[in-house]
Amino acid sequence: MDFQTVTKEAEDRMRKTLDALGHQLASVRTGRANAGMVENIRVDYYGTATPIRQLANITIPEPRLIVIGPWDASALKAVEKALNESDLGIAPVIDGKQIRLAVPALTRERREELVKIVHKVAEESRVSIRSVRRDANDRVKQLEKDKTITEDERTKTMDAIQKLTDKYIQMIDQAQSSKEKELTQN
Repeated sequence: MDFQTVTKEAEDRMRKTLDALGHQLASVRTGRANAGMVENIRVDYYGTATPIRQLANITIPEPRLIVIGPWDASALKAVEKALNESDLGIAPVIDGKQIRLAVPALTRERREELVKIVHKVAEESRVSIRSVRRDANDRVKQLEKDKTITEDERTKTMDAIQKLTDKYIQMIDQAQSSKEKELTQN
């Protein structure tokens, strides 16, 4: 293993952290309908916890309406039950062979709660990025200790890892800021 491999692996882990943050932020409900709000809710489908996106077509016909159309009509009740048990806070309405979710406008208090959730999720992502940096730096120090790399290479690699960390922390800050703005403007 060399210092380039350590840097590449660190960047891959940081990118995965950022992707996970994106998925978490997409599931935070704003005043507008969004498929990300429901697509990862798990449904007990023949004894297996299955995400809704694998069981149904999710459409947004209007800005405040989500329509879920299960491909298997027998899954309709299971999807409804999963939606009721989720922390979504929206009552599903069965309309023939599909389920309608009317997304209500957010109250000021709920917006403030959601902003706190976004802040918490973003902070967890920052901690994860810093953990990746620490692990990578430890590996680089071990490479120097094992005489695999020189002191100059260690310094350059640790600087590169710090620049990556700064870049990904900034991206997390931007994602957080964007989501908070979206929550407070609706």
